[in-house]
Amino acid sequence: MAYDALLLLSFGGPEGPEDVLPFLENVTRGRNVPPERLAEVAEHYRHFGGVSPINQQCRELLAAIRADFAANGIDLPVYWGNRNWHPMLADTVATMRDDGVRHALAFATSAFGGYSSCRQYQEDIAAARAAVGPDAPVIDKLRQFHDHPGFVGPHTEAVRAALDTLDPALRERTRLVFTAHSIPTRMAAAAGPEGGRYQAQLAETARLVAERAAPGLPYDLVWQSRSGPPQVPWLEPDVNDHLTALAEQEGAAAVVVSPIGFVSDHLEVVWDLDTEAAATAKELGLAYVRAATPGTHPRFVAMVRELVVERIERPGTAPRQRLGTLPIWDTCPRDCCSTTPAATPGVARDRS
Repeated sequence: MAYDALLLLSFGGPEGPEDVLPFLENVTRGRNVPPERLAEVAEHYRHFGGVSPINQQCRELLAAIRADFAANGIDLPVYWGNRNWHPMLADTVATMRDDGVRHALAFATSAFGGYSSCRQYQEDIAAARAAVGPDAPVIDKLRQFHDHPGFVGPHTEAVRAALDTLDPALRERTRLVFTAHSIPTRMAAAAGPEGGRYQAQLAETARLVAERAAPGLPYDLVWQSRSGPPQVPWLEPDVNDHLTALAEQEGAAAVVVSPIGFVSDHLEVVWDLDTEAAATAKELGLAYVRAATPGTHPRFVAMVRELVVERIERPGTAPRQRLGTLPIWDTCPRDCCSTTPAATPGVARDRS
């Protein structure tokens, strides 16, 4: 297959106080989220001056991918479009059309299956192409990469580095806690043709990182950033509840929290983990360290190129770099990760 561009596809985030509410309205359009809930989430952004880190992190990743492509002979222009804030995806697709792009690949800043983390990006692409019209380029999303060495490796390094900052005397009472964005249980059950793909992939990533970073250290996979109505069941336990249980019931003295559900240190990391969970740990007397996300780690950037080369090569001939055993595919089945409006989250912030 001949491809002539790469699209970096992300969630988007506000870049000033005046952007916050319009951004959140984009995120929640059609979900009947009460204004008071939007105002509550808006305060999280205003705590950081109304600026989400995610757009700047995408700019840095964009620059790193372009440099890596140039250094390795990949002659593809790289574009960037967002789901919820500028540069909006439809505007980027229009620019790609005007530049003569006919068939592009898309790298979404989410490693996992599931509606919000994969299927919705497919829908975003379709909607953007429809808005641009019949001359819009065809855009094929690259596969999920939850077990790629370029994703597992940087998370592994970050966990090791976080552990090294703890007092060695605490090692025997240290717990490794992996986190990812919670989703409604109904949505989780629909994540993949066999159901449960989101949870299964996250569990595999957690295992792969734990085995490499801290063999023998107990670990858990928990959830963060719940935003839906209380009567709708979501994946549990919440990270704050889990920290409480570790301190009060299991006698833990220290925790390393690794946000394996994310690729960069955006708002849901710096607020939910660096602010709220860190405060919970302090109240409980737990030593607390948050491991870094991949960001622009050279191995993560190289992974993007490797995924592109894998797809450009004749299907079935390019080696797939992966460490896990769950099934993978390039093209998602039609019914993969389907959902309904009732199952979608209330207010997702920076999800990628």
